[in-house]
Amino acid sequence: MTIHKEGYTSIAIVALLILVANALVHYFLPDNVWIVWFTYVLSFLLFVTILQFFRSPKRRIATDENLILCPADGKVVVIEEVEETEYFQDKRLQVSIFMSPVNVHINRNPVSGLVTFFRYHPGKYLVAWHPKSSTLNERTTIAVRTEQGKEILFRQIAGALARRIVWYVKEGASVQQGKEFGFIKFGSRVDVFLPLDAKVDVKIGDKVSGGLTVLGRFH
Repeated sequence: MTIHKEGYTSIAIVALLILVANALVHYFLPDNVWIVWFTYVLSFLLFVTILQFFRSPKRRIATDENLILCPADGKVVVIEEVEETEYFQDKRLQVSIFMSPVNVHINRNPVSGLVTFFRYHPGKYLVAWHPKSSTLNERTTIAVRTEQGKEILFRQIAGALARRIVWYVKEGASVQQGKEFGFIKFGSRVDVFLPLDAKVDVKIGDKVSGGLTVLGRFH
């Protein structure tokens, strides 16, 4: 299993805590077999859990300029027409993907093109499914224009558990479809705003995979 670079520090901290906890149990309670074995089992489960949080599976991603790929692993929780007020200032189709703690947390570019807009917003940590999380929570907003002149916007949104958003893009840079544009530690949500004439290929409740599932198609 390959571990993502964003997990190195967290894994090292957890490993150190496990080492200290086990050392304390062996020092103060060496004869209490139940406590010793309970600590072993709890340590193992905690370490495996933190490893799966930061796993980075290899994926063969097929690119297509007419397709919009899912930016994250998770579950589709919103498909609706909304007013996008930060950049487009008009109506768009919003598709939202909820990332649970058991999902891969890597975020991938839905399309190839030029980053025309980027903003980072510090904010609150409401649960990711809260209606106001997309405007009140810590988040990034990224817009990309394809070579064909199509433009989409997507947001990384922190949740109650996720406390750090990482991004690897900047305004004016070129990005490639399927490549990593960021990471949200311990899950949360990604919103994608599509043109109204785009065809959405997913439905609410679908389980999707970043870079593999087709989210929609340009008209």
